[in-house]
Amino acid sequence: MPAEIEDFYAVIPAGGVGSRLWPLSRAEAPKFLHDLTGSGVSLLRNTWDRLLPLTGPDRIAVVTGSAHESRVEEELPEIPLANVFIEASPRESAAAIGLAAAILEQREPGVIIGSFAADHHITRQRAFEFSVQQAVAAARAGYICTIGIAPSEASVGFGYIKKGDEIDVDGAPMAAIVESFVEKPDLETARRYYADRNYLWNAGMFISRADVLLEELAANEPELHAGLLEIARAWDTDRRAEVCDRVWPGLKKIAIDYAVAEPAAAKGRLAVIPGHFDWDDVGDFASLAKLISGGRPDTMSILGQNDKVLVDESTGLVVSQTNRVIAVVGVEGLIVVDTDDALLVTTSEHAQRVKSVVGRLHEDGRDSVL
Repeated sequence: MPAEIEDFYAVIPAGGVGSRLWPLSRAEAPKFLHDLTGSGVSLLRNTWDRLLPLTGPDRIAVVTGSAHESRVEEELPEIPLANVFIEASPRESAAAIGLAAAILEQREPGVIIGSFAADHHITRQRAFEFSVQQAVAAARAGYICTIGIAPSEASVGFGYIKKGDEIDVDGAPMAAIVESFVEKPDLETARRYYADRNYLWNAGMFISRADVLLEELAANEPELHAGLLEIARAWDTDRRAEVCDRVWPGLKKIAIDYAVAEPAAAKGRLAVIPGHFDWDDVGDFASLAKLISGGRPDTMSILGQNDKVLVDESTGLVVSQTNRVIAVVGVEGLIVVDTDDALLVTTSEHAQRVKSVVGRLHEDGRDSVL
């Protein structure tokens, strides 16, 4: 067991709907509240359990929406209620992580925070812990640090980080400067990245001293920074509701990648630790099928009522949440998601397009199934 890191606080942003996993993931029951791995617990609970050896139960905070507050507390009964930070409305990751940084810096000046998404799947716990420990060491040295994942294939589903020269940081032997961020590539480019090995998958994990992260946010998004500090100063007082109601709706919606990480990289202030553990953001049903099957493309993965699903010479994924019998015969790469009020049928090849269907349902005013 690793020793708890005394000056470290883990932050779990638990937001978003996971619209590429509709109709399994919904506004009232988003991806992070589901068991998508067959482990018996939700992705959120898995994230908590993964971080617990590094922090202890009193040094994990969750940032979530008011609609999910009760479910988060149900999933994590050990969490101190003071460490559940409620967003009045979704404002993107810079506001969510910045809010946590501002509150925790107010409570404990000089604290190091690490942001870890609630809905990612990670295995090889010891390798994960070693990466976080190195990232904390880099943060102590004044860097904002991210953990990039050593690719296991030429994937077009993830953004990439280009690793530059190694840096000399005590306790972080694998630390390097981030040279640049790269958006999701086409397949030919992804193959070049995979062969290069200086390119890492961008897993969206950020570790930094809270004051350093806030300093970078102030330089790039001063109005957002000022609003978050005003909220943080009132957070542990009886003025919280009044200040949040007044300030929060006006905060800019922007991802932390654009508000903090990319500008910090341009200044040589962003470090990366290559993470040699298994990671997946479970971003669509194709990746879920691969996760459940253990990467075997010649199988039919089943999540749910297995005794109600009949398969004959077929591959892909069936998610069953009803008592309906589902028979799949002679098809490859098929995806079927059967819920009480919606049925999705697509293929692994087109799994990313599910998000566009969700957009059309919203435009048509059919929010009751979202």
